[in-house]
Amino acid sequence: MLLQQTPEPVGLIGYLPLVFILAIFYLIVFLPAKRRQKKLDDMLSALKTGDKVITNGGIYGTIVSSKGDRFQIRIAENVKIDVSRNAISALQKPEEE
Repeated sequence: MLLQQTPEPVGLIGYLPLVFILAIFYLIVFLPAKRRQKKLDDMLSALKTGDKVITNGGIYGTIVSSKGDRFQIRIAENVKIDVSRNAISALQKPEEE
């Protein structure tokens, strides 16, 4: 006796689960990452002399001057270092000062 086979879904309906999975992946992974990057870019463009910042390496300091894509940061009395704009990860919160 031959078993009857049902035809596979054709067209868009066949790809609907894949499209659904990709949409969920986009909403969970890419959209929050894009928002975080935009927030970081806005913060970096608004930096000015006197702002207290934290670098990616965990160094706390105060911006002394800005030269193009570099900042000079005072990390201790009479100790200044130059860091790239991309090395700044966050502003210090008031309670961290």
